[in-house]
Amino acid sequence: MTFTRRSFLKIATYGTATVFIPTLMSRCVKSQKPNILLIMADDMGFSDIGCYGSEIPTPNIDRLAKEGLRFKQFYNTARCCPTRASLLTGLYQHQAGVGHMNGNRGYPSYQGYLNKNCVTIAELMRSGGYRTMITGKWHVGDVKGQWPTDRGFDRFFGVPAGGGVYFYPFLKPNRKVYLNETEFIPDEKFYSTDAFTDYALEFLEEAYNDGLPFFMYVAHIAPHFPIQAWPDDIKKYRGKYSQGWEKLRKQRHQYQIDLGIVDSNWPLSPSDVTPWEDIEDKDEMDLRMAIYAAQIDCLDRNIGRLLDKLDELGLTDNTLVMFLSDNGGTHEGGVTGFDHDPKGILGTVDSYSSYGQGWANASNTPFRLYKHWVHEGGISTPFIARWPHVIPRPGKMTGQVAHCIDLLATCIDAAGIEYPSVFNGKSILPTAGKSLVPVFRGEQREPHPALFWEHMGNRAVRSGKWKLVSRHKNKWELYDLEADRTELYDLAGRYPDKVMELKKLYDRWAERCGVLPWPVDKNQ
Repeated sequence: MTFTRRSFLKIATYGTATVFIPTLMSRCVKSQKPNILLIMADDMGFSDIGCYGSEIPTPNIDRLAKEGLRFKQFYNTARCCPTRASLLTGLYQHQAGVGHMNGNRGYPSYQGYLNKNCVTIAELMRSGGYRTMITGKWHVGDVKGQWPTDRGFDRFFGVPAGGGVYFYPFLKPNRKVYLNETEFIPDEKFYSTDAFTDYALEFLEEAYNDGLPFFMYVAHIAPHFPIQAWPDDIKKYRGKYSQGWEKLRKQRHQYQIDLGIVDSNWPLSPSDVTPWEDIEDKDEMDLRMAIYAAQIDCLDRNIGRLLDKLDELGLTDNTLVMFLSDNGGTHEGGVTGFDHDPKGILGTVDSYSSYGQGWANASNTPFRLYKHWVHEGGISTPFIARWPHVIPRPGKMTGQVAHCIDLLATCIDAAGIEYPSVFNGKSILPTAGKSLVPVFRGEQREPHPALFWEHMGNRAVRSGKWKLVSRHKNKWELYDLEADRTELYDLAGRYPDKVMELKKLYDRWAERCGVLPWPVDKNQ
């Protein structure tokens, strides 16, 4: 059996079994518990939205910033699956079973799906009386039995596996869309960014009609490759990037300084890509960035639809909205990007292309490196929170350091739910995160003693202003992030005792969390 969007409105399944029929009385019973809307972009760099330095107009995300709080030092884990695992569980990804990606590499910390010794935000929020809903990309368990409806979500519309999904038919043959656990067959009008929002709106209104507080997780695929966008959106940006990536980076960097997002004392990191003047097909590269910008434009427009719905239902003041990205811009495809189907027209359903490392270098302004690495360009994300009932000074920024492991603790703190030591008969690991609610209130939160990263042998630890970081198989580098967040001045030789101190912290963390030397694969 397959569902269309309209047939779902007639029969709405709770999980996979119970049927809900909203009544007039249920519409009148509105909970005072706060609602939570968590929105995540995919492969979007630190400077790709207006309120973090971009020339791409993002009025709806900028509205969140104007009415809420921007974080200048918020971190993800450098890659899609690990960030989702940490976000959902409040643990480091290895603790949750997703130490690499979604393939099983033969060890518990690298099994590729969420284990039973973690509990998800959705499981906890549902236990506290919330309707729990997700649209978009799951990517922490591809096989049935590991899907959102198995880990606490009442509603699911999206893709259990990874990205590669915009227009239909998809060029990734293993990519299928599901409504809860039933395959959904898209039509020629399908575009995933719009469709994920369509269902998010329906789920949201259903919870409202049933008088239930909600936790909604909208995990967009945009702007992850393949770069595909509506033709009218692409036209808005065509020709705007003919100046090249060096000028774009400098413009964004200056705007970030003007906004106060970055310190003017941090130099712009040197470019590590081919100079624009040496690129042969500049028109094609302008087109690639125009498509990427169009994807962000569409993403912002759909976030606006969600904000408008909150306004319409009178839920804005009592809803915590959070926005972030899962990693930095991606270098995949080299300087000028890849074309897996070179016969397809860029931006259309017949193309499968990336925007290229040249533009990703601009996306991650002012930082070094990209998705996959744990230098600042790979792990730094915009993070915006809006919660009118709680945030006292809208439009402000904070320099307090936070990480996606903090989001579970934040959600359950907001909802008044306790974190368990046992859930569904299984012992649960203590959370690694700390609630951000004090930061929202304008208070100074007790900082993490240290934060840690590991992905494919790329390693880092941050404690206070100090960060120790290493590319796979390379030596440790030491940076003072207060003076040098663009990581240009390696102080490892000057402060060997600090290197040893932080390395010991990292080694203890790695042993505790099941981090193994890369490459990891028991099956080979």
